Amino acid sequence: MARIASNPLARLLLAAHGALAGLTVDVEDADSVRAAAALVAEDLMTFYPGDKPGMTPGIFEAPPDGEYYWWTGGALWGTLLNYRNHTGETKYDETISQGLAWQIGPSANYMPPNWTTTEGNDDQSSWALSAIAAEEIGFQEPGQNNSWLSIAENVFNDQSSADRRVDDGECKGALRWQILSFNNGYDYVNSASNAGYFNLAAQLAHLTGNKTYEDAASDTFELLQNIGLISKNYDVYDGVHASDCKSINKVQFSYPAALLLQGAAYMYNHTGGDDDWKERLDGLVSRTLAVFFPNGVAFEPACEKQGSCNSDMHFYRAELHRALGSTVEVAPYTADKILPVLKSSAKSAAAQCTGGDNGRLCGFEWSSGKFDGTTGPAQQMGVLEALVSILPAQGAAAGNSSSSNGAGNGSGSPSGSAQDSTSTNGPGTNMGARASVSLGAVVGSLLLRYLVI
Repeated sequence: MARIASNPLARLLLAAHGALAGLTVDVEDADSVRAAAALVAEDLMTFYPGDKPGMTPGIFEAPPDGEYYWWTGGALWGTLLNYRNHTGETKYDETISQGLAWQIGPSANYMPPNWTTTEGNDDQSSWALSAIAAEEIGFQEPGQNNSWLSIAENVFNDQSSADRRVDDGECKGALRWQILSFNNGYDYVNSASNAGYFNLAAQLAHLTGNKTYEDAASDTFELLQNIGLISKNYDVYDGVHASDCKSINKVQFSYPAALLLQGAAYMYNHTGGDDDWKERLDGLVSRTLAVFFPNGVAFEPACEKQGSCNSDMHFYRAELHRALGSTVEVAPYTADKILPVLKSSAKSAAAQCTGGDNGRLCGFEWSSGKFDGTTGPAQQMGVLEALVSILPAQGAAAGNSSSSNGAGNGSGSPSGSAQDSTSTNGPGTNMGARASVSLGAVVGSLLLRYLVI
């Protein structure tokens, strides 16, 4: 990991140019948001070892040497693809392409040999959802007779098979947490795995129009409701043991709620504003905002107050913001309710990015507006997604709506999103910093290139 030179002259130069002053962003100005996002993305990639000699592409350093599990690599590429689609920044394309392709595996289904024995269904779907994001924005294909769409479909087919499912009892048909029977958690039906499958099916239905995917999404949502993992009030609970399917673990994490929310938005769009999907989407939007944004700032209630969030849970915030931003794009009527919360959360997220040797690394806790002393890829991804979630899409996904009756306009520019103050900039345009991001921070980022050892 890169470190800033610790000599006094280096720090004096950085401080003089504002590189130690953190991020200042105007959430109403798209250029300001893009400039801040560029700095956060730059710092994020200092935590990625996969492009270094001797390291494995596609993933963060995993146990026992590191603390990040395999699924987080898939989450990283989803974040960078989303960043690309909302800013037009292509500088990370080669790294994204290599990372996504390296972990595909010999059967083109994101089951690489190094991880097959420990991989869960939720892990696999994390990568598949990044593949489908690549397909949706028209990202360069992986080659070797594969496409991002075919890879996502392979994962869907894997997870649709009977050997991945509970075969009897009240949980019959539910997707198990673990793939292999000898892994701890094989008897557990977790909402994250089923929500990931639901989201994948919904996006495949949206992209292809294939009724098989539409039916799978509908059946999965109804099954989760029948089991009780989605309550009547649209609370989303963690899981239940398949052997009894009665004692629901009612802990709530933002990750499965985000996956269900985004999938419901795609189904609403795909079905042309179907009343049932609108009811589900409205319920999920209301509960997601109420549970995970209690003061207008993203919060993980199951662990954050107690200080017990583990490294996996630190990544959930990125998925939460991305799902809400995506919901606004494919179901624009939700913008009036969602965007004000996303903006207040993004503002608080950026305000606490004052850590690290460069004075702008981000922490995990956003509510206080003060840096909490923790740093890592999850913290950077969370803030990056918070910023990106309030930008209008610029790439292919901006106009990729399947709605035929105006339920979703696919414009990517819902009312209330951060507005451009200059002419439209297409993909590939490298946005300059505006006054809203301090000039000193930008100059400082240039100095960092010469002061990092």
